[in-house]
Amino acid sequence: MICTNGNRKLPNTIILSLVGLCCLAGCTRQNYKAEADEQVYRIIDQKWQDEFGTKANYKISDTVPSPNDIPIEEKEITSFGVLTLPQAVGLATSQNHEYQTQKEELYIRALDLRLTRHEFEYQFFGGASGGYNADRNDEAVGIESNIGFNRLLAGGTRISTELAVAWIDVLTGNMRGGLTSILSATVAQPLLRGSDRKVVLENLTQAERDTLYQVRSFNRFRKTFVVSVISRYYVVLQKYDAIENARNNYITLAFTYDRVEKLATSGRVPLLELDQIRQSKLQAQNFYSQAEKEYMQALDEFKITLNLPTTTEFQLDEKEFEALRTAKMAEPDFTEAKAVEAALLQRLDLVNSADAIIDAQRKVYVATDGLRADANFVGTTSVTSARRANRGTIDWMREEYGLGVELNLPLDRVPEQNIYRKALITLNQRQRAYELAADTVALEVRQAHRDLTEAAERYKVLLEALELAKQRFNNTFLLLQYSRASSRRVLQAQSDLFEAQNDAAQALVDYNISTLNFYRDTGSLQVLPDGMWKL
Repeated sequence: MICTNGNRKLPNTIILSLVGLCCLAGCTRQNYKAEADEQVYRIIDQKWQDEFGTKANYKISDTVPSPNDIPIEEKEITSFGVLTLPQAVGLATSQNHEYQTQKEELYIRALDLRLTRHEFEYQFFGGASGGYNADRNDEAVGIESNIGFNRLLAGGTRISTELAVAWIDVLTGNMRGGLTSILSATVAQPLLRGSDRKVVLENLTQAERDTLYQVRSFNRFRKTFVVSVISRYYVVLQKYDAIENARNNYITLAFTYDRVEKLATSGRVPLLELDQIRQSKLQAQNFYSQAEKEYMQALDEFKITLNLPTTTEFQLDEKEFEALRTAKMAEPDFTEAKAVEAALLQRLDLVNSADAIIDAQRKVYVATDGLRADANFVGTTSVTSARRANRGTIDWMREEYGLGVELNLPLDRVPEQNIYRKALITLNQRQRAYELAADTVALEVRQAHRDLTEAAERYKVLLEALELAKQRFNNTFLLLQYSRASSRRVLQAQSDLFEAQNDAAQALVDYNISTLNFYRDTGSLQVLPDGMWKL
């Protein structure tokens, strides 16, 4: 039925419906982020394998943390004044800029995969338009709308359907108005080039593998990052221990000076020896000031690693350093050859390099397919129906079908030829890159094994030297009290003790860092939810 000037409920209703649909579509914007986050982390969870470690500390900052995350807030540090090692690692993983960037890179890679997967899903579309037209004889309002979908199948088939509806209301004159709808569908199937399932799915396959590679890379980064944070924590503790050694050195020399001063006053030692001790005491005071400066500098640099303001006041847990001293030395119980073998099997970055060869092989296969001819089967159908009104109602429908084959002979394949040749070269490059990566991993493990062996041996030697230095100083200082040793011998013994204390502390830190580096390089180190590590 044709609407007249006095009856325009139908166009008004349609217009209001279109406005409502637009508002409804706009209201869903607030859900886009939540939906993207859900899709991305579902993908990451699918790609995350158990051997990578616990799924923790991998979600970006503006999403809900994973249940395994252990959040550390700055107020927890300032309230207690002591930053434990687990707190330091947890704080670094939640606030460090580089760590945040790695989490975002992982998210973006999974987001790209989500888009690539969408290419093989139903892609719906729809829209509408309306307007008013008039000339000297007629006035009319019209609305056109369409809805449909496109889809690409794994075999290369492309399907496209669309339903289009047009409605015209003639307000004046003798023109006819009414409703017209068109249902159309197109199916295109490649028969030669682009018909292979592996070729059609190549972009999706590569996107799936790239996401897996990024998950591996992120977990490899987590291991190296945790080792670096723990190592820096140990270094700052060693700097603090150096302050204690310098302070004790100064106190000892001050006490020795007072003792020798009494002996010099009574004429039992020459004044020259008293001047020597005074000079050593002044040097000890300078060492103390330098140790404090180096410690404060190292602590401020560590705050930057934690993404904390340098004005934040806290101390590191001294118990951690005592735990290192009392811990039993545990050297690796396997040979260098076994360590290299383990690394070649476990290093995630090396696995990525090996899989890159498989990717290059597929690219050669896809490039070979590109050299073939194009042959496409195309089928179309269209059904048109109309409802006209001119003193009554007239319905009519028309159906159209079409079948065809398109052929494009491979007479010019220069671009495809270049792609194919580059793919072969890339395959050779990936093979060489893997060989170099394997050699580099073996070199790193061998070096780490040597460093650990040397650090363990050096720590044993310097620990024994420290005990001897303590005994020597105690004996010499006792002899000084009975005037059976010169103050020069006491000064030398104290100097050797001070040096032995710092050397032993440095060797202790080097040994523990070398241990971490060794298990990191072999790929055996696993990161726990609290940021700490286990083997």
